[in-house]
Amino acid sequence: MAFKQHLLKVNKLKVSVNNNIVLNDLNLTVNPGEIHAIMGPNGSGKSTLSKVIAGHPVYKIVDGNIFYKNFSLLNLTPEERSHLGIFLSFQYPIEIPGVSNLDFLRLAYNSKRQFYKQNDVNPIEFLEIVKNKASLINMSINFLTRNVNEGFSGGEKKRNEILQMILLDSELSILDEIDSGLDIDALKIISTGINNFMNEQKAIILITHYQRLLEYINPTYVHVMQNGKIIKTGPFSLAKTLEQKGYKWLEK
Repeated sequence: MAFKQHLLKVNKLKVSVNNNIVLNDLNLTVNPGEIHAIMGPNGSGKSTLSKVIAGHPVYKIVDGNIFYKNFSLLNLTPEERSHLGIFLSFQYPIEIPGVSNLDFLRLAYNSKRQFYKQNDVNPIEFLEIVKNKASLINMSINFLTRNVNEGFSGGEKKRNEILQMILLDSELSILDEIDSGLDIDALKIISTGINNFMNEQKAIILITHYQRLLEYINPTYVHVMQNGKIIKTGPFSLAKTLEQKGYKWLEK
C-alpha cells in the first residue's frame, strides 16, 4: 500500500493570545480527499484554530507544531501559506470600497502565479477565467465589476469567498461558518460549489454550528472542540447527536 502523505497535521498545539491560553494540546490530522467538520460551543477555539493555521500574527505558538505536507508552517507568513495552497474564508467578509472585485481577484490570482515563477495573466485573459469560475456558483458577472463586498448581501459575500477559493485552487480550504446568515437557496448553491470543487487531492475543514450544512456537504469526520482542544471525533452521525443533545452531555 502506497504511503499517504498528510495534508495537514496539527501536533500538540498550544497557543496564547494576550497571555491567555486559547488552544491547549490540540491534535488534528487531515488527509487529501477528506472533509472535516469542527463543531463546538462559542468560545471553544474553532475560529482561533483556523486563524492560527492561516498565520494570524496576533496568536503566539507556545508549544507544538503545524505541518503542511510534512513541513512546518510556523515560520511562514500568511501570504506564503496562501500561495502554498491554504485558504481561509472570512467569517464576516469585509467590504473594500474603491477596489473592484475583478481587480482584487486578478491581483490575488497573479500573486500566486508570481510565487511559482509564472507569467501574469492580463485583464482580458483573466476575465474569461473568472467568468468560468463564477458560473460554478451561479454568480452573476455583474458582481465582478462592483467593489469588493460593498453592498453585497450576506449570501453574496459568502459566495464571493467561495469564488476566491475556487479561483486560487486551494488544496486545504478552511471555511469558517460559511453557512451563517444564508437562506436555503444560497446554502444549496454554495454547497454545490464546494462539492464540485472537492476532489481526492484536496481537503476541507468546515467550521459550523449547525447540522444543516453537513446535510449538503457530507463530512468524513466530525470533531467537537471545547476549551481549546478536540474532545470527541466521530462520523456524520455525531453531528445529528449534537443537534439533538447539545454539548452538555460531552462534559461528562
